[in-house]
Parts: sequence; C-alpha cells; structure tokens
Amino acid sequence: MLAAILFDLDGTLANTDTLHFAIWQKTLAEYGLQIDLTFYQQRVSGKVNEEILRDILPQLSVEEVLQFTETKEKRYRELAQTLSPTPGLAKLLQWIKQNGLKQAVVTNAPRNNAIHTLEVLNLTTTFPTVILAEDAPLGKPDPAPYQMALNLLGVDSQNAIAFEDSTTGIHSAVAAGIYTIGVTSTYNSETLLQAGAIMTLADFNNGQLWSLLAQNTN
Repeated sequence: MLAAILFDLDGTLANTDTLHFAIWQKTLAEYGLQIDLTFYQQRVSGKVNEEILRDILPQLSVEEVLQFTETKEKRYRELAQTLSPTPGLAKLLQWIKQNGLKQAVVTNAPRNNAIHTLEVLNLTTTFPTVILAEDAPLGKPDPAPYQMALNLLGVDSQNAIAFEDSTTGIHSAVAAGIYTIGVTSTYNSETLLQAGAIMTLADFNNGQLWSLLAQNTN
C-alpha cells in the first residue's frame, strides 16, 4: 500500500532547469568554458556542485570552487523570484493530504537554494522533511538521500513513489528500491525510461498517474 511520495525539487516541483542552464552557461563562460544544452544534461544536471566542478574545472582550488558556487547560487536566487509550481502539483498535494500519505523533498540543491525555491513556491510548510545532498553520506546518484528520506518517514521503499526529472535522480531513487516516475522537464521520456523510470509524465495532471494512485490506495 502506498504510504509516501517523495519529490525531487529542481525540475520536478517547478521547472527550474531553464534558469539553471542559463546561469551555468554564464558563469562557466567567465572561466573560459562555453557549454550547450547537451553538455549541461550530460555533465551538470542533477549533480552536486563540487562533483560538477571537479569534473569540468579540475584546476580550481577549494577556495575558487567555493567562490564559483556562491556566485552561481546567488544568481539563481536573484532570478528565481517568480517560479510557478509544475501543473497539477496543488491537486496532487491535496490528494496526498486527504489520503494521509507522508511526503518529503529529496534534492541535490544547496541548502540556501532549496529553502529559497520552496519559499517562492509557498511550499515551506508543506514539506517539513527536506533531504539535501549535504545531509547524506553521498548525494545523488547514490541512493543514500532517498534511503535517508525513507528512514526518517518510517516507510518501506516498496510503499513509496519518487518523482525525478534527471537521470542522476532516477538512478538514486531506483537504487533505493523506489518506484520512480520521470518528469520530462529536462530530459525526454526515452532518456528517463532508459535511466530506470517506470513511466514518465510532463506534469502531475497526467491521467496514467492518477490511475496508478487510485490503484495503490484502494
């Protein structure tokens, strides 16, 4: 029986990846690196900042990584003032409440960005449980963040559903044994299914999703 629904943050609760892509482009250009969307999807999306920078700018010192990250995240918070929730999210959250399910956010986003995004979306009180990559032994794609969420909620992985928009996030949730649904805000359906998603959707109004939820709560 379904007991909990877990949500990634960026690209799942709101379509933030357009912002993130533009900010990564701008900030990396200042370091002499020009990137396109394919590069962003393959080397950046869904990963933690430190891992990304070790990969693409390995010459940076610890202090320079910190400066890069602070600059990039400040730019995100300045631009992310008018985000809108993914269509159908309010309906899904109301359904979760009515059915007495537990819920949590599981994200690789830095703490300040996660807090800011939830505030802009008016979801701070909706999600008292927020698992950050920095809270877990390892961030996504490792299953540790999702395992931590399940433990905190007291829910078995077989009784949970996770929503993820990135291949990294899907790998994490699937490795934790969770039925994972891909949100096609960043990657196409084929890519998400290949990563391990059981199904995909563009938003939370998807009819197949609601049929699935009805089957697992009756």
